[in-house]
Amino acid sequence: MSVPSTAIEPSRFRQALGHYASGITVITSHTDDEPIGFTCQSFYSVSMSPPLVSFSVMASSASYPKIRQAGRFAVNILSGEQVGISNQFARRGTDKWHGVEWQESPLGNPIIAGSLHWFDCEIHAEHVAGDHLIVIGEVKALNLQEAAATQPLLYFKGQYCNLAEHSLV
Repeated sequence: MSVPSTAIEPSRFRQALGHYASGITVITSHTDDEPIGFTCQSFYSVSMSPPLVSFSVMASSASYPKIRQAGRFAVNILSGEQVGISNQFARRGTDKWHGVEWQESPLGNPIIAGSLHWFDCEIHAEHVAGDHLIVIGEVKALNLQEAAATQPLLYFKGQYCNLAEHSLV
């Protein structure tokens, strides 16, 4: 006896996933004398040895093919003060870099000023997954900012939010 198939409505699926808080990053690269970047909340660690991280990007992304061509990228982990940066890099068809201060990473990727931390990566693997690509990068350099009071930029239920005051247990 076969089990009837129940289709998951995309809008309901998206709403359910919105109940999982995530950090916000901007994935950047540099090719043809042009900085490239897009906002990404699907960033996570994969492996400690070798040091691997991953992000997912829509297969229809205009930015990612240029990043693939460069073969490298940086992950800029945004701070709580960078809502404007997140919004700016989430838009299509605009000059995402207008007014954005940045410097080059050791691999030549743009590091956005004021980011909480960054990882400098070479593309290790890429996998097709539905309407997205899963990109795995090998971390070649990183920077941990020492500003302990700086909070990360978080996204939850369709909006930006901050960590509540908490104490360590």
